[in-house]
Amino acid sequence: MADAKETTAIPVPPPVNDGEPGTLATPPVHDDAKDTETNSSGPQATEELPTSETCRKIEDYQVLDREGKKHSFKSLYDGPNSADRVVVIFIRHFFCGSCQEYLIALSKAIQPEDLLKLPISTSIAIVGCGDPGLIDFYATQTGCQFPIYADPSQKLYKDLGMVSNLAMGPQPEYIRKSMLRIIGESIVQGLKQIPSGLAHKGGPSSQNGGELIYESTGEGQPKQMTWCHRMTTTRDHIEVDELTKVLDPSQKYLQKPRE
Repeated sequence: MADAKETTAIPVPPPVNDGEPGTLATPPVHDDAKDTETNSSGPQATEELPTSETCRKIEDYQVLDREGKKHSFKSLYDGPNSADRVVVIFIRHFFCGSCQEYLIALSKAIQPEDLLKLPISTSIAIVGCGDPGLIDFYATQTGCQFPIYADPSQKLYKDLGMVSNLAMGPQPEYIRKSMLRIIGESIVQGLKQIPSGLAHKGGPSSQNGGELIYESTGEGQPKQMTWCHRMTTTRDHIEVDELTKVLDPSQKYLQKPRE
């Protein structure tokens, strides 16, 4: 989250910036091509796989769980008990209402037990860019049943070429609330974290995420990244329906939830 302005009272976090134009402390949204900053270490194309060198480099990067314990990034997708295929979803800051909407929609559409029944057993892991002390809050807020980790250094984001900007882009299907409501709820969430000291530790407001898929390339072989999607705006996660089609082309195992 952005730094708070000085006040004479208790420190209050600024409104969470989800890229909504015309709101307090929100800069105007520029043309996406001009407003997009992709880390130079990563590829420019949103679906271009990182180089094998980059994939090897990030294997040992550390992520933190809800208790602050360190885990290698590789252990998320190629640990001893991992599924044959693992989806790693990188979210924006922990107070981002748009990403919360995404996780809510995802959790309604896909259950962990259903993923294991797929022809290729699958699991999902979530990675955020803020303080791990906010993981429990985030899981409760979204109803997310998938394991959540934190990369407060944003090293993974940078080396994977994740985009940084505040452009909103078109509204996706997974967002059902108005942006005014989303921003208002994000502000309230931040205010509630003042006593814990985590109000300003949700992560950078401009850091976007994306989705990666790791799969085994053969019996006894280490998993490799086979698919990726980088967000180009603050509301650009792959649609839930599209992700289910990637994981279950037959649509026999992952059913669309009833409205």
